[in-house]
Amino acid sequence: MNIKRAKEEIKNTIEAYLLKDAYGSYEIPSLRQRPVFLMGPPGVGKTQIMEQVARECKVGLVAYTITHHTRQSAVGLPFITDKEFGDETYRVTEYTMSEIVASVYQKMESTGLKEGILFIDEINCVSETLAPTMLQFLQYKTFGNHKIPEGWVIVTAGNPPEYNKSVRDFDVVTLDRIKLIHVEPDFEVWKAYAYEHDLHPAVISYLNTKPENFCRIETTVDGKFFATPRGWEDLSRFIQIYERLEKKADRDVVGEYIQFPRIAKDFTNYLELYYKYRDDYQIEEILSGTIRESLCNKLNRAPFDEKLNVIGLLLSRLGQHFRKVADQGDMTELLMEELKKINPENDREKEDALMADEMEYHGAKEDSMRKRLSELRTLWKDSWDNKRKAGLINRREDYLSRDVERILFKYEEALRNGDYQDDQSSWDKIRELFAEETAKYEKYLSDAGKTLEYAFDFMEAAFMDGQEMVVFVTELNTGYYSVKFLEEYECERYYQYNERLLFKDREDELRSRIDNLGK
Repeated sequence: MNIKRAKEEIKNTIEAYLLKDAYGSYEIPSLRQRPVFLMGPPGVGKTQIMEQVARECKVGLVAYTITHHTRQSAVGLPFITDKEFGDETYRVTEYTMSEIVASVYQKMESTGLKEGILFIDEINCVSETLAPTMLQFLQYKTFGNHKIPEGWVIVTAGNPPEYNKSVRDFDVVTLDRIKLIHVEPDFEVWKAYAYEHDLHPAVISYLNTKPENFCRIETTVDGKFFATPRGWEDLSRFIQIYERLEKKADRDVVGEYIQFPRIAKDFTNYLELYYKYRDDYQIEEILSGTIRESLCNKLNRAPFDEKLNVIGLLLSRLGQHFRKVADQGDMTELLMEELKKINPENDREKEDALMADEMEYHGAKEDSMRKRLSELRTLWKDSWDNKRKAGLINRREDYLSRDVERILFKYEEALRNGDYQDDQSSWDKIRELFAEETAKYEKYLSDAGKTLEYAFDFMEAAFMDGQEMVVFVTELNTGYYSVKFLEEYECERYYQYNERLLFKDREDELRSRIDNLGK
């Protein structure tokens, strides 16, 4: 299965393992909870999805690469103690707590999360001395004499033997005690992820034209050559930083991430063309509504890979507009939900129920609204600080939460510096300031809508409704932020072309069925 399907399977497994009965016991006892074993090539995202799963399931995460551990750190160190058996005292050997088990308890203490995921990477690459310990771990959920706490689900990962000479094959006894999931690279799934996480458009458009280079691992007489999804993502981030520093990534830089010389050379050439097309076709000018006939004719006669590159440039810039809309919209929604808690127009009984567990209510004094706003901001900050500490939020959520905190402080300062006689006048000022955020969202939505319409103008002028338009609309359907935007913005031409695309897909499917019937 692809990494997206594997992620859903892990989430479903965690949900099933953590389900409790009416008496608070787990429906599936810990001993019967098979560890999950993700088997797949390097760099496909096995490790990365664990952070996402932990955040989305709101559980803790402790991650270890087992090849970094000795038997002593995994099992614990021996020490001698006295034990009485019957009337006799004996010197016996016991073990300190395993570093791994101790880390689970530390995570529970530091985050307050009593349930979580213990992720062990490269588990099928353990040394010969650790192999029996791993078998015991997988069978009985223990390291040495210390048991993994109940409520902690074990997920492991490893590479097939063709990618790692250190791999040890599990025997049937071990395989019969795990949930084995084979993970395969899937470019379409990765592309959706790439759009959502704003990876470099040159990387996305290059792999769109040459998806066979997305994940390539070869062993030849000259050595091992590989290009992995992880390599493309890391390269993408590095190129973005290089651009901010006004530097360009050359073949040597690309080869540090894409360790497949032919592919590294090919992408470096593509990246040079990407920058050239960005300058030649003046993407910003197009999305501002200036469409030159000479550029349309030039692109119409260009090779198909050049057309795809320019379409990728258009989609990339559109994506930045779409993300800006999404960020402002989500931030405004979060802010509105918080401000509802101090709305004086609410019924007092409802307000008290809403705020009782969160803040002390101050009477209708001259500055009570500002105090309540200050307490609201403090509670917001504390709540999100705890989420950060527990690893329960991603980077975008982190930025949005800080924006809300910043705006709440801005409102607080406005009340402090103004002359507001009562809660209602203070609330009116807050509403006035909040209206500015709403107006900002509407402006971003309108501006993004205009850029999309201008993009369609250019695409129609250059290609009419040819296959290039199919590519453009298909990519709009793939992008996370473009899909989110199109749920809010009515773009008639998008719906027209999308309907034609769906009709063509159905027509092709029917033709395929008819052809198969004739065989």
